[in-house]
Amino acid sequence: MPASERAVLCTEDDVRISAVHGPATDAAAGSGALDRVFVVAHGFTGSWRRPAVGAVLRGLGRHGGVIGFDFRGHGASTGLSTVGDREVRDLEAAIGWGRRLGYRRVVTVGFSMGGGVVLRHAALYPGPAAVVAVSAPARWYYRGTAPMRRVHFAIERPAGRVLARLALGTRISAEPWHPVPLAPFEAAAALAPTPLLVVHGDRDPYFPLDHPRQIHAAARPPKELWIEPGLGHAENAVDAELVDRIGRWARAHTEG
Repeated sequence: MPASERAVLCTEDDVRISAVHGPATDAAAGSGALDRVFVVAHGFTGSWRRPAVGAVLRGLGRHGGVIGFDFRGHGASTGLSTVGDREVRDLEAAIGWGRRLGYRRVVTVGFSMGGGVVLRHAALYPGPAAVVAVSAPARWYYRGTAPMRRVHFAIERPAGRVLARLALGTRISAEPWHPVPLAPFEAAAALAPTPLLVVHGDRDPYFPLDHPRQIHAAARPPKELWIEPGLGHAENAVDAELVDRIGRWARAHTEG
């Protein structure tokens, strides 16, 4: 995305997070667009510099300011990925930057791992005006699809972590979770009255439809579930029309 401002943020545990901010575009629609910021949390092995994430940031820029960032162990950020645990601190650092920039309404939008992170973050930290989880897992340790078995190989095996670092630039912690963090569906139960939108594709090769349904069922109103026909997985699958619909949903739930 054409960046107006870049920053290196510091988390509460002293990890340096690479981030970018763009103001609302001239075509930003609806009242409150200049007061609203979308903080976009990418999926595992992603980065705000990836074209798919950039397209999401540009699309949401029609509805407010946008902040993208690299999770720890990803891209230009320091630290090691904990695959959804300590990443809530990275998201909180990005939200804090948005607050310092003057935004009053923060909408968190997470994809895949980032979807789990935005759910957990909203249950642990007060503040988001709305939460959007796209292609998110409902529970941890899921190995029911071939892509997820490959992900677990990358996370759990020394050879997999080396491959992820060399081939994808993703540095993964070898330490097991202790304690196991709150599952995304459990976090969803604690979000109300924060509006929640769950988006999932019926052709997602990573997480079948019982995942979004479990998240949605656990949450209390206000909540919505969009099952998108033909959609695959996360930021690499969404198109401009879906991103715009997400932006319009967020606008409707954060204006006034």
